[in-house]
Amino acid sequence: MRSVRTIDEWPVHNASTAVVSAAGEMLGAHGDQARVYRLASVTKLLTAYATLVAVEEGAVGLDDAAGPDGATVRHLLAHASGLDFSDPSARRSTPGRRRIYSNAGFEVLGETVAARSGIPFAAYVREALLEPLGMDATSFTGSPAAGASSTVADLVRFASEVQRPQLLHGSTVTAATSVVFPGLDGVLPGFGRQRSNDWGLGFEIRDHKDPHWTGATSSPRTFGHFGQAGAFLWVDPDAQVACVTLTDRSFGPWAAESWPVYTDAVLAELRG
Repeated sequence: MRSVRTIDEWPVHNASTAVVSAAGEMLGAHGDQARVYRLASVTKLLTAYATLVAVEEGAVGLDDAAGPDGATVRHLLAHASGLDFSDPSARRSTPGRRRIYSNAGFEVLGETVAARSGIPFAAYVREALLEPLGMDATSFTGSPAAGASSTVADLVRFASEVQRPQLLHGSTVTAATSVVFPGLDGVLPGFGRQRSNDWGLGFEIRDHKDPHWTGATSSPRTFGHFGQAGAFLWVDPDAQVACVTLTDRSFGPWAAESWPVYTDAVLAELRG
């Protein structure tokens, strides 16, 4: 794919990318696939997936109480618990009323899974997700919201799993990548207030958000996450393709401008 080489034009020191089909075929790659980058909030995808494994294993339930009064594991995954962005003691809304993007909520989520399973959360993520997928270069330390580091090669394994689930039932992944608590307004970090700010169970849903970090030609069903470390992972189920891109420059106007153009170029090339 010629389009993957356009990341060389970005104002970053290092960038790596790969495009993988729903069938697991590597369609294009550029940059060092083994270079380790910080994931920042792309970490939330790993946290969410491991939590869903815990749900299927019966260690925790989506409707189990977790976080502030009235909130559940489902609310925490969908950023609908009402918790503040960073302060787990601060409640800014009734659960289920607003989409308040919350690192604190994901930290409470990790604590909840650890308490119910009896396994430290980082160890649970490794045993439930990283080891089965062979994500040996991925380091899951620090916050369940933003503490992981990984490589494009490892995240391609994860993107392939999401497109063709082996660790979870397909119905679980479908539910996780569909809108949960529809119609909730909220702020998409870096892109302002969205009506509605749709989210699944840990996966952000593109829907008709504008502006957005994916492309203008991305399908509304596109899901994934981006991180302030300059990383993103999206899956477009209509195009049957996923893209992983990691950089060593923090998110900013350069990314908000470059990422949608890159995504549209990838999709245009695939569509011929």
